Amino acid sequence: MTGILMSVVAGAAMSFQGVMNTRLGDKIGLYESNAFVQGTAFILALIAMLIVGKGDLMQIASVEKGYLLGGVLGLVITVTVMLAIGNLSPTYAISIILISQLIVAALIDAFGWLGSEKIPFTWTKYVGVGLMIAGVLCFKWKS
Repeated sequence: MTGILMSVVAGAAMSFQGVMNTRLGDKIGLYESNAFVQGTAFILALIAMLIVGKGDLMQIASVEKGYLLGGVLGLVITVTVMLAIGNLSPTYAISIILISQLIVAALIDAFGWLGSEKIPFTWTKYVGVGLMIAGVLCFKWKS
């Protein structure tokens, strides 16, 4: 149940953040707002780490180097979400983002990339993705 609840919170937060970042970017600039957002997140992450962190940051040297690119993807995510929402409606942009996330997550599962357990991409998953795409098209359809 915790996983479901956290997924709902994450999805809602991502939707709000995308729109909020886009509106901030409209006023101060795309890369300026990205620097503010990432900088704020960095400071809050440091505080959270100091208060509730139980890991060992010194182990970072032993992590596979490719995994360190997650921070780079944070920049890519923030900027591309802002550009998507700025050029489309929030609903349309987030819908396409969610479909893209689902397809890439399914590929990660299907091929066991990044140390994930292999989970086959069965015909029911193809139907699910197709229904999501059809839903986006219905949302965008002009009456």
